[in-house]
Amino acid sequence: MTEADQRKIRVLVVDDHELFREGVIYILSRAGDIEIAGEAEDGRRAVEQCRVTHPDVVLMDINMPGMGGLAATRAIKTEMPDVKVLILTVTDAEQALFEAVKAGAAGYVLKSASPREVIDSVRRVSRGEPVVPGNLAMQIISEFSRPAPAHPERTPVDALTERELEVLRLLATGATNRDIARKLYISENTVRNHVRNILEKLHLSNRVQAAAYAIREGYAPSSEDV
Repeated sequence: MTEADQRKIRVLVVDDHELFREGVIYILSRAGDIEIAGEAEDGRRAVEQCRVTHPDVVLMDINMPGMGGLAATRAIKTEMPDVKVLILTVTDAEQALFEAVKAGAAGYVLKSASPREVIDSVRRVSRGEPVVPGNLAMQIISEFSRPAPAHPERTPVDALTERELEVLRLLATGATNRDIARKLYISENTVRNHVRNILEKLHLSNRVQAAAYAIREGYAPSSEDV
């Protein structure tokens, strides 16, 4: 395997319609930095494939017979939290997508999206960036920002380093990895490492939840600091 192959984003495509699934595979295969790790026709098979191939990103349909996309997302994120899930959907109905992100999905892409939008969404998710529109992101942040009882298994924010706390505060503003890198004068790769550490230490599934956590716990920057 060459160095170029090692850098490729490995994607598992999950959809119960074979024609659509093969079309997505064809689109992604034409991107030089994406490699197809496998395909699955339902959620159960998707979980099994993830165990074998351990992809970077799962492109997951929501409505499938048997185990659907939401249940499969929960199972994958519980067992393999580092695997990113990007929901494939025919509609942007907020409630279903809200539940998907709560389950651990990094966002969604519409089935009517252009090939370029699908490829860009996969790339963003692989970098640890959410693909969630502003209105849905605010609904999720509002939900997770509600006062919650103490979680006995959650590591306190004291476990974060000073740099990780800086990154957490910037996540609360909706900053991308590039924004954070520029603000803190560090590389995007370093930002990705910090975000991964933050999610692990706080037992969170994605950066939208991390932003909500920062707001709820009072670590979001004030307006004059932004």
